[in-house]
Amino acid sequence: MAGHSKFKNIMHRKGAQDKKRSNLFSKLSREITVAAKMGTPDPDMNPRLRLAVNTAKAQSMPKDNIQRAIDKASANDGENYEEVRYEGYGPGGSAIIVEALTDNRNRTATSIRTAFSKNGGNLGASGAVSHGFERLGYIEYGAEAGDEEKVLEAALEAGAQDISSSEDGHEIWTAAEDLHGVATALEAALGEAKEVKLAWKPNLTVELDEKDAATLLKLVDALDDDDDVQTVWGNYEISDEVMEKLG
Repeated sequence: MAGHSKFKNIMHRKGAQDKKRSNLFSKLSREITVAAKMGTPDPDMNPRLRLAVNTAKAQSMPKDNIQRAIDKASANDGENYEEVRYEGYGPGGSAIIVEALTDNRNRTATSIRTAFSKNGGNLGASGAVSHGFERLGYIEYGAEAGDEEKVLEAALEAGAQDISSSEDGHEIWTAAEDLHGVATALEAALGEAKEVKLAWKPNLTVELDEKDAATLLKLVDALDDDDDVQTVWGNYEISDEVMEKLG
């Protein structure tokens, strides 16, 4: 599959966009602290913490910051965050899932509802759109990891469910409960992944025209800018041509 990965569009333009966000490290720290509090502070014994640490490393978060977030959990310092999922509708019939870690549900719900209403969407009830997605493990490698045949062989041997390769790299899907094991096996075979996380993968995608895409990206950016929001997923697809027009 040539060109941009479809999942890249769906995932809300990560990479350069993420690095520009001043609150990125605080979001990563929050996830690390929550993961460490929910289990042992040892990443080798705590799959969720290992995923959080790997994600932080992939975003060039300093080791000291990572360790400080783990230590914060061990010392039982700071706020107690709970996981909340919001579901809603964006422009062009798109479906959006927002995952948040919050110490104040009312504040977060109000902020997210406002982001939807100001940017062509509306917040739905719990379960409104998640039935159209699968909860899966997602592992990303760059093209430098090897050619499609090499990565496919390693992924199948590791127990992955599916793989798609392009000139940009490789996307590997696993059952949610297999993510930690598959990621560990792939790291031994291919080196460290660019990204390892639990994902919401849509069963069907909708392609947006230029107008709807512009509004949708404003919605995603507004959600991303909220300190409580950890990840935003959607079933939308934006063609390369439309992305070029939007700049």
